[in-house]
Amino acid sequence: MTEAFRTVAGRGQARFEISGSEFIGHVAPAHSVDEAEDFIDAISEEYADATHNVPAYRVRAQPLREWASDADEPSGSAGKPALNVLQQEAIENVVAVVTRYYGGTKLGVGGLARAYSRGVKDALDDAGIVEEVPHEQFSVTVEYDDSGSVRGLLESAECEFEAAYEAEVRFEVRAPEASAADLRDRIRSATSGRATLAGDFDN
Repeated sequence: MTEAFRTVAGRGQARFEISGSEFIGHVAPAHSVDEAEDFIDAISEEYADATHNVPAYRVRAQPLREWASDADEPSGSAGKPALNVLQQEAIENVVAVVTRYYGGTKLGVGGLARAYSRGVKDALDDAGIVEEVPHEQFSVTVEYDDSGSVRGLLESAECEFEAAYEAEVRFEVRAPEASAADLRDRIRSATSGRATLAGDFDN
């Protein structure tokens, strides 16, 4: 999975009403199943008073992980239509939740399917779609003496990172797959092999 893929630029939200029911679509980037499930939990908690919170996600993994739930709506009326939008738009590393406050008028399976599809589509439009290259995530742990040179390397590289300064210094790094191995080699070289690297990689 080294080719570029479509994903959301950030979080998005959209609200609309159909026959008295209020729908709120939410989407967010998700780089792992855990991240997707955390977002679903957070929205379900924030909108705990809603009638339904319908989730769907597509996360790049080996193989691609796809999941959706009708969240007590009639079978096939909510989760699948929500996931279908993500599939049709060919968007990955994305999680969606459509919140519904029931307004007293039943919409029927077809009406619900259209509403949940629109909830995801409108939220995607709000978030915006971008092309992204696959990234690797790994951690680098070093003594304080080596932390300056590692930080300098990371700041000059095409990557994102966060640093935690405790007994040792730990950098959580997210770098493009194409350059991640070279970056790790440079870190090993700069620290004369003293850096401890951990993550899901082959080198």
